[in-house]
Amino acid sequence: MSNYVKIFDTTLRDGEQSPGASMTSTEKLELARNLARLGVDIIEAGFPAASPDDLEAVRLIANEVGNPPSGEEQTQVPVICGLARATRGDIDKAWEAVKGAQKPRIHTFLATSEIHMKQKLRMDREQVVEQAAEMVAYARSLCDNVEFSPEDAGRSDPNFLYIVLGEAIKAGATTLNIPDTVGYTMPEEFGALIAGIIANTSGMSDEITISVHTHDDLGLATANALAGIHAGARQAEVTINGIGERAGNTSLEEVVMALKTRFPVYALETGIDTTQISRLSKLVSKFTGIPVQPNKAIVGANAFTHEAGIHQDGMLKSNQTYEIMRPEDVGVNQTQLVLGKHSGRHALRVRLAEMGHVLDEVELDQAFTRFKELTDRKKVATYADLEALIADEFYQPLSVYTLDGLQVTCGTMGMPTATVRLKGPDGEVHTQASIGTGPVDATYKAINTIVNKGNTLIEFNIHAITEGIDALGEVTVRIQGNNGHQSMDAQKELSYSRIYSGHGADTDIIVASAKAYINALNKLFILQTEMETVRSV
Repeated sequence: MSNYVKIFDTTLRDGEQSPGASMTSTEKLELARNLARLGVDIIEAGFPAASPDDLEAVRLIANEVGNPPSGEEQTQVPVICGLARATRGDIDKAWEAVKGAQKPRIHTFLATSEIHMKQKLRMDREQVVEQAAEMVAYARSLCDNVEFSPEDAGRSDPNFLYIVLGEAIKAGATTLNIPDTVGYTMPEEFGALIAGIIANTSGMSDEITISVHTHDDLGLATANALAGIHAGARQAEVTINGIGERAGNTSLEEVVMALKTRFPVYALETGIDTTQISRLSKLVSKFTGIPVQPNKAIVGANAFTHEAGIHQDGMLKSNQTYEIMRPEDVGVNQTQLVLGKHSGRHALRVRLAEMGHVLDEVELDQAFTRFKELTDRKKVATYADLEALIADEFYQPLSVYTLDGLQVTCGTMGMPTATVRLKGPDGEVHTQASIGTGPVDATYKAINTIVNKGNTLIEFNIHAITEGIDALGEVTVRIQGNNGHQSMDAQKELSYSRIYSGHGADTDIIVASAKAYINALNKLFILQTEMETVRSV
């Protein structure tokens, strides 16, 4: 059996299903580029049948990331995968989206647990076996690389799984993914399930990869994934920061670092460049608007921080007393590399390239202008400042409304007032003043009056990117649309009820707050416009 574990990243598919984590096509493409640079073996780029936009995003990733220009520095070309239900329509769309990649994969699934078959599919066991085999064979007629998942395998009858998976192998599946879809199993149960599948499934051979896909509903996603790997699985389906449906998916950084740190136990390797993990974690957090909890393993702000006196004393004597891995192993650089107001374009270009951001001349001009504005106010820009600046400048959605000016008055002696100037989609400048309970509240009320898109602010987070009084402030918000109508079709209702995230960065936290809110409102505005366009056609 191979000692190599393939890393299948589904941040762009399962991860994006987190409420409010929807990303723009530009953000997805940039994240896919960085996942390839990280060294993941397979990128599940999306669910092409979900929407025309998702299909186009997967196609873009397949054509660009799955087909890098000759000579481009990249350790490997990743497999680009599209998810499909076990139907011809879904499989056709998945193939249409991924076929431009050098290494395309179709991933199809069908539920196998009694509760899913009876309550959701309304199918009996024989029908499920027949449809799984037929659709895997159809996918294989289009693509040589086919993955099959028996959804809710963790609650399925193992003996039935052996039959379904055996038929999937016979039909041409090359990877069998075993999902604990609702995070129900215990590690010993899941490990036994994987071992049983390897031992009892007809047609099993070294040519067939067994994969694990576990969820964190009981906080056991990583433990279950590692139990499955220990039992013989050689592919792990993961997301950056563990984002995903409900409580989330198995975390890429936890699985990879567990295998690396405890190599004497597992004797297994991955192709991941772990020094990029911290940077990619921050990028995903910015794109999705989902902050990383401080005590999150590997990538949390406190992961390599020591406050207790006994711990600090031990660390001063030897890092190994309280750190089982080095911060540098995951890209946490203890040295703050800085650029200042006197730094030039070349220095900025080189530093950004080191961080994984390769900009053309126009983009470099934009970044350099923002960089100079920042260093005029902040004097020096750290690695973290530059990451925030790039995300704020290039990875926002298409601008419908943009901030053209902002002035606030606040304090104990008067009523907090904000005057906001926005440039609208028609190029016209709109100005509005509002009073609020504080400067941010007043700013948001003024923006709401101009944009006139009903919504509820459900989350507001602000933090400093670096230390110091002149730190760059980053704000993330999440809003939920309010339809404001008594009658509305289901598709349009869905566009209003979705959660939209936004982020903004600036040395002025009120400006950062305004940018983040406008960012989220632009996503709301764009999706509703797309929905209405589809309906009219």
